Amino acid sequence: MNTFEKEIIRHCSPTLAGIKTGNLFSYHFADYYHLIDEITEWNHSLNSRGVYFEILKINASRGLIYVYRKKRLLHDLSCPKVRCFLDEIGYPTRDVESCLKFLAMRIQNSTDFPHEIGLFLSYPFEDVEGFISHEGKNCKHCGYWKVYRNENEKIRLFKKYKKCTQKYYQCLLKGSSILRLTVAA
Repeated sequence: MNTFEKEIIRHCSPTLAGIKTGNLFSYHFADYYHLIDEITEWNHSLNSRGVYFEILKINASRGLIYVYRKKRLLHDLSCPKVRCFLDEIGYPTRDVESCLKFLAMRIQNSTDFPHEIGLFLSYPFEDVEGFISHEGKNCKHCGYWKVYRNENEKIRLFKKYKKCTQKYYQCLLKGSSILRLTVAA
């Protein structure tokens, strides 16, 4: 098992398990071309199971990797509130690839993450909207994201994500492959 595999499990287990649309992680790399080859290999292995890897940003030696389930992302982006919100910002919401290119551009042109990124990571619209309107303050709970409504429901969800990650990491240590751990869509 290499470092990249550990980072995938550490940050993306809920997506691999099919209980979350997407996850992000920052990955330190020594060779850009090796990173591109790894991303290509993972896409080759996991696209048939509905999981995709996308590099959203590259710095000198770090890549911001987005791991997502395309069908779930399409579903999430089709929510009328989400679509309207993203349309107002300029996202081409009818096409996932164009939407991701626009997100990558917003990430690259900003010193902070664009707040709408939560909509690509299974954060509920109500919490993304709450974060924006409260400027990141006065949340009811802080876990995988800042919660502004339905606190108990989100705490249960956070526990589910954590348990999934722990279970997947144990399985990886015992020799299971990421391919085997990835639930087919």
